[in-house]
Amino acid sequence: MFLSHAMRSAVSRAVRSLHQSAARAGAGGIFVHRDTPDNNPDTPFEFTEVNKKRIEAIISMYPTGHKQAATLPVLDLAQRQHGWLPISAMNKVAEVLEIAPMRVYEVATFYTMFLRQPVGKYFIQICTTTPCMLCNSDSILEAIQNKLGIKVGETTPDKMFTLIEVECLGACVNAPMVQINDNYYEDLSPKDIEDILDDLKAGRVPPPGPRNGRFSCEPAGGLTSLIEPPPGPGVGVRPDL
Repeated sequence: MFLSHAMRSAVSRAVRSLHQSAARAGAGGIFVHRDTPDNNPDTPFEFTEVNKKRIEAIISMYPTGHKQAATLPVLDLAQRQHGWLPISAMNKVAEVLEIAPMRVYEVATFYTMFLRQPVGKYFIQICTTTPCMLCNSDSILEAIQNKLGIKVGETTPDKMFTLIEVECLGACVNAPMVQINDNYYEDLSPKDIEDILDDLKAGRVPPPGPRNGRFSCEPAGGLTSLIEPPPGPGVGVRPDL
């Protein structure tokens, strides 16, 4: 049986586009670079003296003649310094590692962790993949949008918050969850995420982790196995061995 055109249209509007991922919604944008006023080869970028020493330490961990192996950590260092990765920063990484710029571009456009467009001070990545969706991640997304007045892929006017929708962040047992910069906030309710955003607005970084009283990812209803002290050595072993 085939759906009518009207029903197919309704379904397509209701279902989240599979392409509303980090790359499309703000983390990377298009894969081909286009010069803009704030992202071009002349955009000022130079590693700080502290980060230059860090780069030396990173490169020292790899065999002589294999500086290219440090591309990922040095790109990450550049992004942490600048807040995102303009093409001038990529070119500087290529210069430091003595490799062709294209080798750096290939890495920066492949991994969605590298942000090739400006983002806010607090970069919010909300997971809406199946486990989080089943635990009502849509309510968390709605709470963020209402609280900040932005939609997925947008940044607040004060440049404080950027919101994107991402695929699985690997914390399914603590769904629903979001990642804000380097921190995971898990087992969220709409009020939890509103409180977290209020703290960030006030300049406070709330402690990461579950918000429902769990310490980590143990069963929410308590342990159902491994609840007794483990037996001592030799238990169950044949006496003749």
